[in-house]
This record gives sequence, C-alpha cells and structure tokens, in this order.
Amino acid sequence: MQTYTIVFPVKANDLDELNHVNNIRYVEWIQEVSKKHWLSVTDIKTREGLIWVVRNHEISYHKSAQIGDTIQIATHIAETKGPISKRVVEIKNNKTGVLLVKGITEWCLLDAATFRPKRVPEAVQQLFNNT
Repeated sequence: MQTYTIVFPVKANDLDELNHVNNIRYVEWIQEVSKKHWLSVTDIKTREGLIWVVRNHEISYHKSAQIGDTIQIATHIAETKGPISKRVVEIKNNKTGVLLVKGITEWCLLDAATFRPKRVPEAVQQLFNNT
C-alpha cells in the first residue's frame, strides 16, 4: 500500500471559538491530503476524463489540536471495489504521535463526460498499491 504524508503547523485561522482546530478544518484537511495524494501518483493523462466525488465520510475525533501543534496527516487507499475507493486518513500530533482524528472516506470515480460511475482502472489501482 502506498502512503502519502504531509506535515504542517496549526495556524490561528484553523481554530474555533474554543481555541481548538475546528471540525470543519479537519474535513478540509482530509480532502486536501486526498487530492494531493491523487496528484502525486498520477499524471495529466491518467487524470483526463476522471472525477472523484465523496460518497461517504466517517470521521472519529479523538483529541483536539491547538495553535503551536504540528500536524502529521497520512493517507492510503485501503480498498477498491468497482468505482469505489475507500481511503483512510489519520491525523496525528507530529511531536507525540497521538491520534487526533481518523477518517474513512468512500470516493466514487466518475467519467468526466457522463458523470456516471466508472470502475477504477487496474492501472490506477496499481499506482496506489506500490510502496
């Protein structure tokens, strides 16, 4: 399984009124890391004609992040079946390794011309299976 990881500091605009990272920001980070992972392993030709849309988000909040924390987000594709890819995202405190948030998202691949579900091509699956 191919894992993609990013690390960055929590900024003031990430916080809610309780001075913790806002739940909506975690969802944005999940989507951002997913997109960056897709872009990092595919080329323009592979991406032509393909669109990913979220079918379902399952998010578990374990701990809060605060200003000054450094966040590590790691993602991988856990399973692909037909047009659906199940992506796991773990958001941790980079210093302590404590799990803050775990997300499991079902992404559905669509044909860009018809907006109909499209089976994930084997060549695309293999890009995410390489370590």
